[in-house]
Amino acid sequence: MIAALALAACGGGASAGPGKSSSAAATKPSSTASVSASGAGPSSGSSSPSPSSPPAYRAPRDYAAVAAPVRLRIPAIGVRTSLERLGRAGDGTVQVPRRWERAGWYTEGFRPGQPGPAVILGHVDSKSGPAVFFKLRNLRPGASVLVDRADGTTARFRVTGVERYRKTRFPSDLVYFPTLEPSLRLVTCGGTFDSTSGHYRDNVIALATAV
Repeated sequence: MIAALALAACGGGASAGPGKSSSAAATKPSSTASVSASGAGPSSGSSSPSPSSPPAYRAPRDYAAVAAPVRLRIPAIGVRTSLERLGRAGDGTVQVPRRWERAGWYTEGFRPGQPGPAVILGHVDSKSGPAVFFKLRNLRPGASVLVDRADGTTARFRVTGVERYRKTRFPSDLVYFPTLEPSLRLVTCGGTFDSTSGHYRDNVIALATAV
């Protein structure tokens, strides 16, 4: 496995994306999931502007707080699952859900509904049969994806496409790089099974945007 690229949501580790300078996944959200910044005004050491000077311009950027996700629903493929909270494993890869029938949200990325790509991982199968994202590859553009949050609200998304990538060519930028609009990345395994490594060779990624 190439840890810097591959994301294996069904038994292996998952890459946390590029370095902090370019990766959404490397940017840990604040505890309130809100961001507030303002344009720089006069420094604290500067004198007060004269009566004839215009006031310093400030451009606040406020984003509403977004509650953490707790449940995922995809009616078109019969998915209804609570969400585990996933961080990073000891080797720096993204953790995978502990239970095959339950998906997990990557907590060091964005929350569903925030501007940026929220990442949810799920297993494709288990030793006993299909897992939570077994039918992810069957999603079609236009399908609804619903993410219920801890405050009782629901973030609604619409699938725009489903792609398959070799794990050795995992599209880190596509999955983790910040976007201006709220979006969702659903990731599992796919393709052929490598009996030597015990993992699938590919990743299936469903892309969705907020509606």
